[in-house]
Amino acid sequence: MFKYRFLIPLLLLLPISSSWAQNAPVNKDKLRDSSVQFSRVDKTFMSQGDRLKAWLYLPAGVLKPPVVVMAHGFGGERWMRLPAYAERFAQIGMAVFVFDYRGFNDSEGEPRHYINPSRHLQDWDAAIAYVKTLENIDAKRIALWGTSFSGGHVIVEAAKHPEIMAVVSQVPFTDGLSTEWNYMITDPIFALKGTYHGFADVFASIFTKHRHHVRIAGRPGEAFAIMSKPDSMDGLIKLYGKDATKDFEKNNFCPGNITLTLGLYRPIKYAEKVNCPTLVISAEKDTLFPPTGPKKMADKMKKARYISMPMNHFDPYVDEPFEKLVKVMGDFLKTNLKVSSAN
Repeated sequence: MFKYRFLIPLLLLLPISSSWAQNAPVNKDKLRDSSVQFSRVDKTFMSQGDRLKAWLYLPAGVLKPPVVVMAHGFGGERWMRLPAYAERFAQIGMAVFVFDYRGFNDSEGEPRHYINPSRHLQDWDAAIAYVKTLENIDAKRIALWGTSFSGGHVIVEAAKHPEIMAVVSQVPFTDGLSTEWNYMITDPIFALKGTYHGFADVFASIFTKHRHHVRIAGRPGEAFAIMSKPDSMDGLIKLYGKDATKDFEKNNFCPGNITLTLGLYRPIKYAEKVNCPTLVISAEKDTLFPPTGPKKMADKMKKARYISMPMNHFDPYVDEPFEKLVKVMGDFLKTNLKVSSAN
């Protein structure tokens, strides 16, 4: 946000309109190079009859930039650290389209916080179709960026859309079968509880028209949560920020049937069909997903670049890991989206 001392000169320089706040350059004071600016515009598009909300970041002074389509992982919303990536990419000449799934944040859709691979992929399809209609971007230069759960989504989408020019898959969910098997071996009580909550949600949705909710994240020993490893709760709070703990508690739920559908979702099966350059980033200390999964997935791709770092699942979003990785991602995307100083 702009500091108050900037408001008066900006109001004198820019035309007064209802859309000024949406189109004004954002976070200029947070950029490494303050001479490079960008705008962020609120967008709405349709998916399966619901209105989905998004932000479109546009680099200033760039005619028809390429675009990176981006959405969050398991239970995440677009404001949770995704702007940090989008700002950096916009700073180096790329447009970025950041959207929320149905049922999340200010997007329409019921049930709320419904985490379902098929629904998410439908929303990705709708987002890709929508950005192709935008007149101020180059629809022939599209990249996909996903993290965690959406790190798997972008692999599936790239396999379906051969026109995609590049993919970034950060600490991806690769294989529900191996993930659930890993939990059955290491924590069979957790696996049994998950199955119970999954069927409880199925029966509730059929017979009561309501949903049986479970917590998205929790600490070991607390009430059942999908992500309940020792680093899960603190890691997710990093994405919310210290000042948003109340919002975290309010939004820390999802329908329980994800415990039944998760094992059927296997993005790794689509990897060999991905033809575009793909950057796969692995966390060596990942406790949520088997850390060998990203390498196995990358090995199945024709043009994969694989990076492994000694970090946990939530480390890439902040501090030193973020700074290292966002530079690597930016260089990778610039190269494969053919971004030049003249664009």
